[in-house]
Formats: sequence, structure tokens, C-alpha cells
Amino acid sequence: MTRNQPTDSLTVGLAQIAPIWLNRSKTLEKILAQVHTAVEKGCHLVVFGEALLPGYPFWIERTDGARFNSPMQKEIHAHYMQQAVQIEAGHLDALCRAAAKVQIAVVLGIIERPADRGGHSLYASLVYISPEGVVQSVHRKLMPTYEERLTWSPGDGHGLRVHRLGPFTVGGLNCWENWMPLARAALYAQGEDLHVAIWPGGLHNTQDSTRFIAIEARSYVVSVSGFMQASDFPADTPHLAAITADIDGPLANGGSCIAGPDGCWVVEPVVGEERLIVAVLEHRRVREERQNFDPVGHYSRPDVTQLTVNRQRQQTVQIVD
Repeated sequence: MTRNQPTDSLTVGLAQIAPIWLNRSKTLEKILAQVHTAVEKGCHLVVFGEALLPGYPFWIERTDGARFNSPMQKEIHAHYMQQAVQIEAGHLDALCRAAAKVQIAVVLGIIERPADRGGHSLYASLVYISPEGVVQSVHRKLMPTYEERLTWSPGDGHGLRVHRLGPFTVGGLNCWENWMPLARAALYAQGEDLHVAIWPGGLHNTQDSTRFIAIEARSYVVSVSGFMQASDFPADTPHLAAITADIDGPLANGGSCIAGPDGCWVVEPVVGEERLIVAVLEHRRVREERQNFDPVGHYSRPDVTQLTVNRQRQQTVQIVD
């Protein structure tokens, strides 16, 4: 880190925002604006919620998403796919350039349409962009949750990686992956001491798990959620009336928060508003709490239990020319 980086602290921004739903270009403009605001507030890392670009598939539970061969479901899914992110096509290039220009790291939840799986399947992916503007890892959600499986594909372990940022080692997981003990352990074992948990939005997700993971890991845990209410759906959304019928309150109410390595709140959950939340994290607190417990260090028994992680990117074909 070269931009006024204190040696033992890190300033982080939690961008709790709504997308311009299923509009990749306009949502990216909103993300870029938040990046610049985060830099103005002194942040060295800015984090966005799960599936923010271009949006979470709220329509599934509201429009009988499991109905087989439904023309409505096919039409909405096709639109979702068309607005998804293909990194190989340059859809994140503007964000990478912005990160490099202002020297800030970015964690972003995207709906990825990767060419290496044929280009017509979708994955909920967590992308880490370095302060040099380089996409250093793309973690595809290991197991979509419940109705998400109707539109997202299961990922693999390729993105279970950590990244050095200032005094911290940063890793992250998507939504309910944060409840998967072996996925967490894979990051702990690589030295993670700043865990990023991204969510589509919801206090019910973050209020307990954030503190529990912090206590277990003796790490900072930054939980970042999206926000979404009926008024956030663009007027040109396919089947808008069916999707928004009888909405009572927000579909995603936020809940972004930070817990310290002792499990106490650094920032209590923020609900009911779009907001950039800024906090300074002190690495000293990690070292203090590791004195009595380190889950993969002095309080582990690798001679008794070990974890094997397959980080190979899974593909359906291996072509040898």
C-alpha cells in the first residue's frame, strides 16, 4: 500500500447500496461512484454485497420460479444472463482502472457468466481487485442456497484464496458459505485475519454470524449487504408487475456491520438505508486475541485433523492440441 497507509491499520468502506437492478452498465456507474467516495473518506478497501452487479434474483420466490418450462421464467433468466458479468469480455475493466488510479482494493459480488464454462451458465462470484487494478481472484459460490439453485450454478474451490493488504490478510465468502466451517477453515489456514462476508442483504443473516465467525477466527469480520426495495426496480424490468406485486417492506434491508477479533461490535448492523460505512481496523487487536486462541496455529492439531482443498478450476473439457 502506498497511499497514506498506516503500518498497523486499514481503513475499510462498506458500500451498502442497491443496484440499478439487472442493468450492468448503470449499476457499474453507481459502484464506481462509491469507489471514489470511499477514497475521499480515506479507505484502502471498499466492499460491496453479494450479486450486486447486476443484482440478486429476487424474482424467483415471487413468480413461481420453479415452474418448469415457464415462458416467464425463461424470459427473465435470459435477461439476467444478458446483463451478467463476463470478466473475459472486459466488463470489469473500468472498475479495475479506477481501482488502480486511486490505489484502492475492491471486493465485489457479481453474477458471473464465465467463458470457461461455455458462457451460458451463471455463478455468484466474489471478485477481489488489488490496489494495482488486477483481478487477483474470482471465487464462485460453492453451493447456491435454496431457490438460488434455479438460476445459479455450483462453483468450485479455485477462488478460496487470501490476499495481503497492508498489515492484513484478506479472504472472503459469499452469503451462506460463511456458515460452512470447512470453507472458513480453508481461508483461516492461509493466514486470513480480515474475513469479508458478502450478502444480498438482511439483518437476519449478519447479526449473529458476523460475531460468531470473528470469535472463531479471532479475526475482524466485515459483513457487507445490499439494499433493495420496490422502488429500486427499473421501470423496464421484464414482468415488473409480477415481481413487485404485494411487496411489503424492503426485499433486502441491509445489515452491514463489522465485528472485532473478540466478537464485539466495531460497527453494529446498519439497516434501512443505503450508506457507505467507514471504519479503521487495527491489526494489533488480531495479535492480542490470537494470544489465547489461533484455530490453525497453536490451538490446532494437524496430526489429528487436516483439511484438503481442491483449488483446481473445474471444466467439462480438457483440450489437447
